[in-house]
Amino acid sequence: MKKLFTMLMLMGGMLVSKAQMPESFDIDLWQNGLPNTNGIDHQPYNAEQRNFKPSIRVFLPEEGNRNGKAILVCPGGGYRVLSLAQEGYDWAKEFVPQGIATIVLSYRMPNGNKEVPMSDAKEAMRIIRENAEKWGIDPQKVGILGSSAGGHLASTIATHSDEATRPNFQILFYPVISMDKSITHMDSHNCFLGENATAEQEQEYSNHLQVNSQTPPAIILLSDDDFLVPPANSAEYYLALKKAKVKASMHVYPSGGHGWGCGKFFRYNKEMMQDLQIWINQLP
Repeated sequence: MKKLFTMLMLMGGMLVSKAQMPESFDIDLWQNGLPNTNGIDHQPYNAEQRNFKPSIRVFLPEEGNRNGKAILVCPGGGYRVLSLAQEGYDWAKEFVPQGIATIVLSYRMPNGNKEVPMSDAKEAMRIIRENAEKWGIDPQKVGILGSSAGGHLASTIATHSDEATRPNFQILFYPVISMDKSITHMDSHNCFLGENATAEQEQEYSNHLQVNSQTPPAIILLSDDDFLVPPANSAEYYLALKKAKVKASMHVYPSGGHGWGCGKFFRYNKEMMQDLQIWINQLP
């Protein structure tokens, strides 16, 4: 079984690699100095030491194929590393041909300071809207996508931001939502809040408890057999959105575990992509 899974993973990687990556350019988020620190974000940056450069990589559709939508992508990695390929850059291959600008965020790890990744994500949202006209983006059609811990970051920005940096929609893949120790992903919890987080901090960043009528519409996609982040995280968020009368959709696939992103090895990749495209197309 393990050999078969490995083969499928390799085949999936080969299939993904055949798709041409659109042209892109990078922008440093904090060209005038960092606003805060995680204690390890000194230069030169070194991803192997979890010292990620706070930046965005911008993929724009050709001018004649832009529909005004943009998605800020927050890769997962347990707030410890970044899955920049399968949960990051590879999304450009899917969205750009649909006319959607795709901006992938490389954010700093919190290392116990929650303000660090939050400030990086909010600054990325600000830069996207600041450059909206130049990039052919409608500033009222800027969404956020997050996977796993990146899903926690995305839902945090969706529930803890003012109008200037709040996304217009959210796409969440097998997200960490709660900081409640009974259902959270503990590594994400400890990296984001620290091992000695208070009950008040856990409540504040259990994002299903922070949903209100201003929270943007969401689609949540996950596997029923997720072995890493309990599906209860997604269920709690969906129910909170519905209670607040926020448009929401949740798709639970029978199997697949955790961390599949847009990988073709995911058994339900075709169905997932169709579900996602239908949902995105119905957005204003």
